[in-house]
Amino acid sequence: MASGFVKYFVSALGQDTTALGQTDFTKISSFTALIVECLATFLFVLIILLVTSDRFGNGMMAGLIIGITLAFLIIVCLNLTGGSLNPARSFGPALLAGGSAISHYWVYLLAPEIGAVLAAYCARFFVK
Repeated sequence: MASGFVKYFVSALGQDTTALGQTDFTKISSFTALIVECLATFLFVLIILLVTSDRFGNGMMAGLIIGITLAFLIIVCLNLTGGSLNPARSFGPALLAGGSAISHYWVYLLAPEIGAVLAAYCARFFVK
């Protein structure tokens, strides 16, 4: 919905509506993009699970740690894949931008799911 508002307002100003904040990759292959997004999501979810656990958690610092981790991962992934880490964040812009953004959406749908499942599985061993 937000992408729709951006597209509406940008087109009302007579500007180009092809850049709506969509995540996409052109410099790397689909497999590499899948690995990058998987790894980034894995690290992000693992950090979330560990800093909110009873064993390693610190309720006072959890939000700061999670925010810094997200910012770092987006900065690292930005030039490779756009650093989505979230299928919902990529869907709207890809749908409205079309082209390669929508044809590559499967990476942004599949990779976070795989990364999150692997992180949940690995976190079980740290939290015991």
